[in-house]
Amino acid sequence: MRPAAVFALALAMSACAHQPLRGADLDRVSHPAFISRIEENAGPRSDVFRSDHSYRPRLKKLSDKEADRRLAERMDKAMSRFEIAERLRATTVAQLPKEAPWTQVVSPSRVAQVLQSFLVREVPANPPDYQLLREVGADSVVEFVIEAYGMRSEGGKAGTYLLGYGRMFTLEGETLWRRNFIVDELDSGVDGLDPFSLKTDPGQYRQAMHAMLDAVAAQFAKDLTPPDRHAAPASALPKETQPAPADEAPPRPAEEDPI
Repeated sequence: MRPAAVFALALAMSACAHQPLRGADLDRVSHPAFISRIEENAGPRSDVFRSDHSYRPRLKKLSDKEADRRLAERMDKAMSRFEIAERLRATTVAQLPKEAPWTQVVSPSRVAQVLQSFLVREVPANPPDYQLLREVGADSVVEFVIEAYGMRSEGGKAGTYLLGYGRMFTLEGETLWRRNFIVDELDSGVDGLDPFSLKTDPGQYRQAMHAMLDAVAAQFAKDLTPPDRHAAPASALPKETQPAPADEAPPRPAEEDPI
């Protein structure tokens, strides 16, 4: 995806209202824990064929509902819920400055262990018991929540979308930062995706999702680096902050159907 397209996505997302993080509040934080999760039934959603009947001739005898179901299944195979949540977390953390408290982030593996999550590449759908994080020394939480994602279509043009929020709060319940986001390829004027081509080239969906997640992560990292603070510099970020490699694209299915 072109840099200009990514910029358009970032602009669409950054317009959302948010509660900014104050430097003085960040200075009170010592050991934040990061959680990235996708709500149950958040996606991948396909609202392509049922909402845009311009595809009807290409579907032949296949119903709109079944075509959307198959497209959602292909999206899930192209990029799993775990990959989506993990990329948002890891890409955000990797862009944070090498200073406290970001160099004192609780290890993702310890967060997963205490919350009993991320087992077998699963991602939690419901809010966890945040107080359990005290056991690993956390005093605050940075949480990213994806509320809906997938593809939609208007006037014969389909595109991906992503919406949710990020927030930071202390384990005493005080909210320090929050930003809602909506990133939508159609609204951003980005070249759309041919939903039929995902059958043979699921990589284009993965690329579109990467561009949106990275735009959100860049804005989150900017939000979490308030200019009005005075933190002591610290060592480099731990290796866990690097984005996890994406899975290989699924092989082309043997069956020959429209979608």
